[in-house]
Amino acid sequence: MAESAVFSEGVPCWVDAQLPDVDAGKRFYGELFGWTFAEGYGPSGWARLRGEAVAALAPKRDGRMPTVWTVYFAAPDVTALSRRVTEAGGRLITAPEPVDTLGTAALATDPEGAVFGLWQTGTHPGFGRRHERGSFCWAELYARDTATVDRFYGSLFHDALFGPDTTPDFGRAPVSDVFPAEMPPHFLVHFGVEDCDAALRTVSRLGGRVQAAPFETSYGRVAVVTDNQGASFAVLER
Repeated sequence: MAESAVFSEGVPCWVDAQLPDVDAGKRFYGELFGWTFAEGYGPSGWARLRGEAVAALAPKRDGRMPTVWTVYFAAPDVTALSRRVTEAGGRLITAPEPVDTLGTAALATDPEGAVFGLWQTGTHPGFGRRHERGSFCWAELYARDTATVDRFYGSLFHDALFGPDTTPDFGRAPVSDVFPAEMPPHFLVHFGVEDCDAALRTVSRLGGRVQAAPFETSYGRVAVVTDNQGASFAVLER
């Protein structure tokens, strides 16, 4: 569905991937999800699905940085929300910083160290499409101390998770449900696909890898993969 409204606080509103080779990422995701690419901010590439923005691929600024997908939560006042993150036991990695006229971004961690972003809208409101094939459909937090992160996000994003008439697209599961116990807590971005098994065959053909074969969840049939540069994400069949 095409989006037109600004996202409410705490709603996942954007995703990006930090990659060693953005052009290789464009080829991989372009074939897997049918994305086309336009110029983004600086060297970043903006992925579009039927003309609407769905994600960004950005070059890693430092080789020591992880190759990852990051989910951003909407922050009408990113400075105030950043302060609440630290008051609730989280930590700021980068303080709020303008991204040209597009908006203002910050990176933070929850009390267990899972990284997420905050995004205050400027000229870029976030997803132009979501909840459909080839676009963002879900973000799952894999955590060890589930009680601690439940309190953290429950207080930080209460209305987005529990408000009247809300339909959250953000969930939480113990790390050991899918990943080895030594895996650090993290968010896993899910993209919609028509057929999970067919998507896995495409991932493998393009040089990616299957981390977890398809399994059933309360929100659909999921498989976890890495792209051809090591960034993990999930494909979701509903």
